[in-house]
Amino acid sequence: MDLLPRTLRTSNGCWTCRLRRKKCDEERPVCDICAALRITCHYADKKPEWMDGGARQEEMTEKVKREVKQKAPYRRVDRPPAFGEKVANAGFGQWSTGPQNMMPEPTHNGTHSSTETPELTSAGTGCGHLDSNQVGRSDSILTTFYLQSVLPFLFPLYRPPIARGGTAWVLELMIRSPVVRQATLCQGCFFFCLAQGTDSREVICETVFSQVREAFKSLERAIQGMDGSNIVENSRGTVHVMASIVQMLHFEVAALTFENCGAHLNAALALFDQLFDESGTVEPAELQSHFKLFMHHLGPSSYIPPADHIQIPSAEQDAFYFSTALLLFDDIIASTALQKRPRLYQYHHSLLESNEGDEPVINLESVIGCQNTTILQIGEIAVLDKWKKECQNAGKLDVIELVSRATQIKNTLERQVVRLEGESAETCKLSGNLLDLLAPNNSASSSRRLVTLVWTHAALLYLLVVVSGWQPASDEVRHHVSQIIDLLANKITPNTLLRTMAWPFFIAGCLSEPAQQAEIRQMAEALQPSIVFSTVRKALEVMENVWHSGGDGLSQDFSTVFKAQGHIILLV
Repeated sequence: MDLLPRTLRTSNGCWTCRLRRKKCDEERPVCDICAALRITCHYADKKPEWMDGGARQEEMTEKVKREVKQKAPYRRVDRPPAFGEKVANAGFGQWSTGPQNMMPEPTHNGTHSSTETPELTSAGTGCGHLDSNQVGRSDSILTTFYLQSVLPFLFPLYRPPIARGGTAWVLELMIRSPVVRQATLCQGCFFFCLAQGTDSREVICETVFSQVREAFKSLERAIQGMDGSNIVENSRGTVHVMASIVQMLHFEVAALTFENCGAHLNAALALFDQLFDESGTVEPAELQSHFKLFMHHLGPSSYIPPADHIQIPSAEQDAFYFSTALLLFDDIIASTALQKRPRLYQYHHSLLESNEGDEPVINLESVIGCQNTTILQIGEIAVLDKWKKECQNAGKLDVIELVSRATQIKNTLERQVVRLEGESAETCKLSGNLLDLLAPNNSASSSRRLVTLVWTHAALLYLLVVVSGWQPASDEVRHHVSQIIDLLANKITPNTLLRTMAWPFFIAGCLSEPAQQAEIRQMAEALQPSIVFSTVRKALEVMENVWHSGGDGLSQDFSTVFKAQGHIILLV
């Protein structure tokens, strides 16, 4: 089948089509030809340096050929459906209110509500069948594999204490909730195929897309079943759905595609709004107490015999905490690409900030490895970026106010850097043996310190670009870029942790000097198999575009770089 439109080749086509000597339809920011092939579409008014008619052009030609071949499996199967499109608008940069009600799910004692549909309670996985009465052999294997290998890979710095239940909540929800079960088993199936050393990536892609489609269908049925349900009465079932969407979203960007992540993030955010603040009238000062009350409603907590004083959170409480932490984080990172205020910004003060020395309600460090202070400031920079853009468009930018607001953020981040650098400089290593499990995990603590340091340097780079524009030759920019590269290349191990820092890796890489780019490229390409490091590979792909363009036409902000991709690139 000829994917190329029957249009005449012109001098305004993308440079990718010109390089391939193909007709370009000149659609922007991504032409239909490149979109159909799922390859990078290079658009620039100025002729790229690699288009030299010589060795560099030949090298680029070979690179594009390899990309066409690598993306072939993804073109041979249907892309996973964006179930969020039925809940929220999937358009780039658009948010919507999402579903209005909740889905009925098994009650806390394991019985089903009278309105639950048989279709949901008997949903099969497509990779071994599991229901409430019988656990198939394949599902037992995939469940164990998911808990032991997949979950730690996707969230390597999420290590809830065993004394508080660890990750047992995932197993409990897999047993009780069909939507959670399918969401986790399809992920386990994908990684299990990879673990077998399967040579054919096409077979793996066919398998995983089949499983993902089934999981999305289950989630879609769950969302459709929410109409007419009472939010409070069915809050546990809705938490199951929200947790499934969040986990599938992170799996999606790690191993599949970014095409639907905007729609899926919209759906999860809409559910959070509906679930946590269904009336929409909770005052900001009351949000913290409202959150704690809602968490209490998701109980009761469990007690471990024979010592009945050992209290463990319920599975729904752990699931909601985990999902809320990821949603707050995802929302902030998405806002840097969308040049918008984070949608959950109203919750930042209540849930993420410490009050009078107390621990914050949500500790992001315990889930993603980066401390709240740094992530909060990234959110503040996104708000500042949006404000600056609006003022510029209206022709009334107050530079003094811009600098004043930026200085407050910068001072907070610089104090964070000084504090982190003053702590132990032990090189972090993650180990999973029994003795480390039973002993205090100092290495994980060191990992989080260094991870936070990387994110903080990247936040300062982001702030510099928002305030002063694209200035990679600046001494201050060079300092932060060098610090990030040194930390990633020499201090943080294992190197697979880079996947959790794709955003700071991208920020530093875009502003790097030519002499540093080979090392950056090597860090990304060392992560194998590449199919499970999509965020890092995508970050490198966009960096390469920036490097080849020399920064021309960037309009001096990161959002332009992100938007040039045609859909949201969620580097989480």
